[in-house]
Amino acid sequence: MTGLLIRAHGGFFDVETEKRTVVRCRARGRLHLDDLEPLPGDRVRWEQDIHHPGFGVLTGIEPRRNVFVRPNMANLEQLVYIASAARPKTDLYLIDLMSVVAMKSDCRFLLCVNKIDLEPADEFQSCYEKCNIPVLSVSAATGEGINKLREELDGRISAFTGNSGVGKTSLLNLLLPGVQRNVAEISAKHGRGKHTTRLTELFPLPDSGYVADTPGFAALEFGRMTEMELPEIARCFPEFPVDQCRFPDCIHRAEPHCSVRKAVEAGTIAASRYQSYLRMLQERPVAFK
Repeated sequence: MTGLLIRAHGGFFDVETEKRTVVRCRARGRLHLDDLEPLPGDRVRWEQDIHHPGFGVLTGIEPRRNVFVRPNMANLEQLVYIASAARPKTDLYLIDLMSVVAMKSDCRFLLCVNKIDLEPADEFQSCYEKCNIPVLSVSAATGEGINKLREELDGRISAFTGNSGVGKTSLLNLLLPGVQRNVAEISAKHGRGKHTTRLTELFPLPDSGYVADTPGFAALEFGRMTEMELPEIARCFPEFPVDQCRFPDCIHRAEPHCSVRKAVEAGTIAASRYQSYLRMLQERPVAFK
């Protein structure tokens, strides 16, 4: 039998079966001997536990599309970055870094700007409309844009990420009726929220698809995993005309006849995106190796 692993906790694994029921499983010892750790998002094979009626045993893991280290999950199809123009205001560099991570990991990247009832999303729209990165404007407080967000999540395994306090949990509570997650207040002193999620868990959406509530994504962990070469980083910025540069090994920093720098000067590439790219090059020994 096959199913989708939706939760891993305390040595047990909850698997949603083909009949949309959930069975709690333990892993067969051979999985650990093969250095295979079952992760939320895994397509798994399982069988009934003859010694413990009502429970199951994981017998195998199907080939993975991708694997993430922190949070631990597999087969992510869409990374949804929740941003905010209000407190706490999101750093554009973090959005750019995670968009590179998503592209390298074969994930669709969606930017979702929350709290538009407090501040408009104009800055994000103007920056990312040139990047082929879809941008949604929503408000967890008023419900504006939530139906569009549901459409973007439909049929995919998605995960929310973003700095604490931007409203990830509030949005999940709107999307998942009956699954109420704890919401933390924003610190008046620091303008930041507290993380309220402690483990990665996949929740089925009312129509189709799943959304992961995670403790957060660690960019440094992703960077070590990808081990990207310098030219790869530039290719993860879809608006960079890298193939138009005169020199094939151009890294778009100081080389002559660089089409990327010319596009920045002409305004067809957002200056903040190019600055993010240069910062990634500078931080590559830590973040990309």
